[in-house]
Amino acid sequence: MSDCKEYLPLLESDDMEIVREGAFKAGENNCTEAVPRLAELLAMNHLGIQEAAESSLRKIGGKETIAAVMPLLRSDDAPVRNLSMDILREIGHQDVSALIGLLHDEDPDMRIFASDILGSSDNRLAVEALCEALLKDPEVNVRYQAAVSLGDLGMGEAAGCLNKAMEDDEWVQYSVIEALTKIKHSSSVDALVKALDRASDLVASMIIDALGEMGNVKAVTMLLRRMETSPTALRNKIAKAVVNILGGKSLTLLTKDERENFRQYLLVALKDEDVDIQDAAIRGLAYVGGEHASQGILEIASALDQDHDQERLADIIANLARIGLTEALKQSIASDDQNLARVAVQALAMIAERGDGGTCSEVCLVLVDRFWNLGLPVQRQVVGVLASSASEKANDFFVDILDRHDDGTVLKGAVRFLGVKMRNQDVVDKIFPLLDHQYDDVKEAALEALIAINGDEVRRRFVDMSTSEDPIHRLMAVFALGKIGQPGNLEQLKIALEDEIPDIRKVAVEAVAELCGESGDWSTHVLPKLSDENKDVRLTVIEILGRCYEKEFLPHLLHALEDEDDWVRIRAIDAIGEHRAEEGVPNLLELLENPNQFVVMKVIEALGNIGGTVAFRSLLEISDSDEYELVRAAEDAIAKIQESQEK
Repeated sequence: MSDCKEYLPLLESDDMEIVREGAFKAGENNCTEAVPRLAELLAMNHLGIQEAAESSLRKIGGKETIAAVMPLLRSDDAPVRNLSMDILREIGHQDVSALIGLLHDEDPDMRIFASDILGSSDNRLAVEALCEALLKDPEVNVRYQAAVSLGDLGMGEAAGCLNKAMEDDEWVQYSVIEALTKIKHSSSVDALVKALDRASDLVASMIIDALGEMGNVKAVTMLLRRMETSPTALRNKIAKAVVNILGGKSLTLLTKDERENFRQYLLVALKDEDVDIQDAAIRGLAYVGGEHASQGILEIASALDQDHDQERLADIIANLARIGLTEALKQSIASDDQNLARVAVQALAMIAERGDGGTCSEVCLVLVDRFWNLGLPVQRQVVGVLASSASEKANDFFVDILDRHDDGTVLKGAVRFLGVKMRNQDVVDKIFPLLDHQYDDVKEAALEALIAINGDEVRRRFVDMSTSEDPIHRLMAVFALGKIGQPGNLEQLKIALEDEIPDIRKVAVEAVAELCGESGDWSTHVLPKLSDENKDVRLTVIEILGRCYEKEFLPHLLHALEDEDDWVRIRAIDAIGEHRAEEGVPNLLELLENPNQFVVMKVIEALGNIGGTVAFRSLLEISDSDEYELVRAAEDAIAKIQESQEK
């Protein structure tokens, strides 16, 4: 209390900074005695003091603060009124009765303010008072605000008075509809539907939107009855609401006649300018649509921008696929409109992916039948779909592509289907020439396909290629022989280990390592390459030794710590640490003096993985360093050692 008495005089100072400081201190010390003066300061034309007074009044709160701030609602200064409103919205729940009393004030503005503030009170006592204002206050703006606040409170007890208020002026109806939408009380469905009979077009539109958002199934029957007698714009809104309430799948539960009528209404709604109505119509037609629906949806989709409307386009294509294979889709893939053709192919792809074997087969037949009449961008799409979905029946089609097509993307799709998917031995002669294609990605696809096909003929040709004068041929052959993984390939790979091209030696090291576990003597051929003149070859050997680690590899890893290349040393450090080779700790400690800080950081990390007394003591010394990064790394490593001991 003595502190508060100390701050009160500060609030009367002629020095604005002292007043400001006193205002803040009063709030920090919860000085209720300062509330009247703080409220006065709220009206002072000084931003710093206003800020301090506002902050403290919010902190202190309570009935005293509410009583002191409420009179400021009558201020002629709009900023002061707004500031007071904000404070009361935050603390008004602490004395709801005082605010309710304002609802009977002679000044309608005060009643509006009180209605607004009560909407933030989260108090059930406010509901009854606001309902009374909504139904009885003579001022329309008070009734409007009362409805808004009842919606903000979101309490079901308000539904009754809000339902009655649907008979009020149109201006009030706007806020009532919004409030009922938030509360979503089932009793309001009847009131809203009943109000449709006498509502203006605008209010009727709002009511239908509200019913759609409320999602109460009991509204569906009433809405369906009104569709036939409603004007087109309103009928489209009703269609959207029904789809939102039922969801697409439940539309199939309507009677046959209801479903057919609703389908016709949805087709009309497709042409509405409102995108939300279009999308609702599309969702509905996905379940009750057909040929005309498919055509109408395709027209909407083809007009969208493939880049800017990706999310909407994806939803539309999914709904097109749900309708299924239609004549509209079949015709659209051959359209001169490339956007339309692309959308159709995407929809057909989805049908093929999730359909049964019959549907997939039918889609594939359609795509194959029209392929050669399509533009190149669409052909690329089609090949992608067929490569994923087609069965062995498409073999001849893809062989034909290898014979007739020259586009890299199309060829890749054919090669992957015939090689990777079907492993067709009969196309080896057609795929091998693609290893000389002008595009690297086609070469890679052909190489992958041949490796997948495998077999004696493929292996023989790669063996022959491994001695080619063309370095690229030798590189591909060595890679393939390693992937094929037959021990008999080792002789060719040993020769490749001595190739004049470093990249080939590197691939040969990787290829020999592919025999890891299959041929026990692979390491004897790889280890000598630790002395290779090329750092990438040495680095590859170290990575393999770490991956296929055996205890006898440790001396070689320790020797690699002396390599002239930092990355070779780093990978050796990683391998020693990962496999917790305690024998390597002394060698690692020597690297703590390395000028490359990253090497030192890697050593610290490895010591943390290995653990043990020597590593622990060394890390403790590092943690006393002046280098922040090293200290942080050492602390993490120490924590790791301690954690491992607790297990």
